[in-house]
Amino acid sequence: MSASAAAVPTVRRGKSAQVRVQRFGAFLTSMIMPNLPAFLAWGLITTLFIAAGWTPNGILGGFGNADAMSWQGAATALAQAKDGTTFHQYVGLVGPMITYLLPLLIANAGGRIVYKDRGAVVASIVAVGMIVGSTVPMFLGAMIVGPASAWVMKKIDSIWAGKIRPGFEMLVDMFSAGIAGAAMAVGAFFLFAPVITSVSKALGHVVDAMASHQLLPLMSLIVEPAKVLFLNNAIGNGVLVPLGAQQVTQHGQSLLFLVEANPGPGFGILLAYTLLGVGVAKSSAPGAIIIQFFGGIHEVYFPFVLMKPMLIIAAILGGATGVATNVVFGSGLRGPAAPGSIIAVLAATPRGSYLGVILSVVLSAAVSFVVAAVILRAQRRRDLELGESGDLSAAIAQTEANKGKSSSALGSLSGAATADAAGSTLVGTRPIHSIIFACDAGMGSSAMGASILRDKLRKAGLSDISVVNKAVANLEDGADIVISQSELTDRARRHAPTSRHLSVDNFLASPVYDDVVAEAKAAAATAGDRSAS
Repeated sequence: MSASAAAVPTVRRGKSAQVRVQRFGAFLTSMIMPNLPAFLAWGLITTLFIAAGWTPNGILGGFGNADAMSWQGAATALAQAKDGTTFHQYVGLVGPMITYLLPLLIANAGGRIVYKDRGAVVASIVAVGMIVGSTVPMFLGAMIVGPASAWVMKKIDSIWAGKIRPGFEMLVDMFSAGIAGAAMAVGAFFLFAPVITSVSKALGHVVDAMASHQLLPLMSLIVEPAKVLFLNNAIGNGVLVPLGAQQVTQHGQSLLFLVEANPGPGFGILLAYTLLGVGVAKSSAPGAIIIQFFGGIHEVYFPFVLMKPMLIIAAILGGATGVATNVVFGSGLRGPAAPGSIIAVLAATPRGSYLGVILSVVLSAAVSFVVAAVILRAQRRRDLELGESGDLSAAIAQTEANKGKSSSALGSLSGAATADAAGSTLVGTRPIHSIIFACDAGMGSSAMGASILRDKLRKAGLSDISVVNKAVANLEDGADIVISQSELTDRARRHAPTSRHLSVDNFLASPVYDDVVAEAKAAAATAGDRSAS
């Protein structure tokens, strides 16, 4: 066994804790991400129709004397009052959506992941018991009770799996799920709901205490490094979105939605690379700015930080500045900014918070730009001597020293993405029919990589090759090639063991794409020669 081969297990053991956290974050994300349109819809309705909204509406917002604001008008309402009739108070859309719809969607998604449709139904039943037994929105509870109840149902079904007489399967399936769901719903009402209510209130008190002691900016010390380590989904969707939604019910808005989603720090770092970078980093930064700031895909600036780990200081200070600005102005969002685009941020900003929110983005970008510019300027001469466009080995070595990562995990940052250890060498003889890009959430960065490679294949006359993007958790075996971030390749291989796996760290620019195109052309030509003969 070679020295390099012997070193692989050590690297993987070093990564195990991070991989476990990423896997947990991906699980949380898989419950939140599909339901983000519902969060956005709720945020828009809240911004428009509550009493302090842009267009207050008692019927839709569920406040005040809603009947008097209906089409009948105040005169009809007064006539009804003289007749002794009572008004019907509309509950509106805001309250029911945050109390029932959003937690039910989360629980349903969690149950579906564990036990497909059957788990989703049982999870929804149990979630209702938890919701009506609590006094706060049950986002955190739904993320726990949904998968847990589906797992219990799966274990119950396994007891008599294969033991039911033919013809009685449907009867047993219906009654077992109904009885188990009802029992767990009652248990959730009396046992689980009070516990989660206490935990939610305690977390809320922690946030309030940090706010009262002006400590909220310190969250950036955890959030910004976690983002660069590809743990942003666990932090944002798993923690900040549920707590932020709970704060909205109490205060009408929450700055927690902007702690992770603020596009300012990433914009500042990319702008510094645009003006002071060298080689491929400088040339690719302007395009990354558009994708990050307007598209909301923050992952595109992570490789730029990985090239120079000291830039995490710029990200932390920029993020802390944004949080501090929102604290000073008392500003926040009414719903999650998903994705973290400036467009989504402004769409979720309530009336009266625009000044604080805009300044939080602008000032965080300014601070991160200044700090990043100082760092890049100090290292510019060395970068020019190294020739960054050809070889980033020095930067990769520095990144490894700071993060304990192998060079294969960062190879694509130098413009030479490395194939993963087993079976990833491009050979040029096997026809390619399907390629999958896999990332943590299966949306932003992998979608961009898929689009880039799809365009390259189309220009090469190979438009018949399927190129799609998926979340790692949703991978299915059978694709010819799976391209994933280096951090996720091990997980991707477990889901698709017979596919060839290629590792990259920068989905935006990798010569692996050109290698894939060259192999596909060679394979197509070989197949054509064989058919001709």
